Amino acid sequence: MTDSTESNSAAGCRTALVTGGTSGLGLAMAAALAGAGLRVAVAGRSGQRADAAADSLPGAFGVELDVRDEESVSRGVEFAWSRLGGIDMLVNNAGIGMRTVNPRFMSEPREFWTVSPAGFRDVIATNLTGYFLVAREVVPRMLAAGGGRVVNVSVNHSTMMRAGFVPYGPSRAGAESLSRIMAADLRDTPVTVNVLLPGGATRTGMVPAEIAAGLRDLLEPEIMGPPIAWLASAEAAGVHDERIVAAEFGPWLRDKRDKTAAG
Repeated sequence: MTDSTESNSAAGCRTALVTGGTSGLGLAMAAALAGAGLRVAVAGRSGQRADAAADSLPGAFGVELDVRDEESVSRGVEFAWSRLGGIDMLVNNAGIGMRTVNPRFMSEPREFWTVSPAGFRDVIATNLTGYFLVAREVVPRMLAAGGGRVVNVSVNHSTMMRAGFVPYGPSRAGAESLSRIMAADLRDTPVTVNVLLPGGATRTGMVPAEIAAGLRDLLEPEIMGPPIAWLASAEAAGVHDERIVAAEFGPWLRDKRDKTAAG
């Protein structure tokens, strides 16, 4: 067993790969993990943007990785794994939103039959197939190394069923189903899978700036920091197949600790 895996199973994760880590939730989670002492590979479609984002984080580095492309995923994971000496935690976060198919989706939602097939395919390729491709590349390495943790970022269930949210809603629903199946496939192995979501709309590029300016209840991306740092910690070793809502993380964790103490 490698030093990295020993840390992962006994004392928390030392290394992490965060996809879509150049902005928004991904950058906030990468910052939280770096702040917790992990060495972080910040992945993005643009290697230049990935490098720039990583430069602001202690011990981090950028990785050019397009989650839609198998060869790019293979190259990016190999580079990150080699430079980190193993990947203890994979954060599947790379995603695109409704703006790519309807820039005015908040004010002028469109019916599903108006969405172009190309736009539909691109969102699915990024938000669903991308999770599959990256996990497919990383998880066998984790199993061979003796352990690891996968965190798939999701959204509220209401978003998956909201009128005018094709293809974003289906892409996220598919990713959540994928997560549960991954967890089932990996049960009784040293690799864990959990789902993490903000718990509401966030102040990121997913919401148009003109709309975001008028909303007071948007969550800041940093809300993802405490739960992702905890999921990388020694206390989270063995936590598997959980769906954690960042906005409710404090009460959720207290309840979990109380149950552990009582048990």
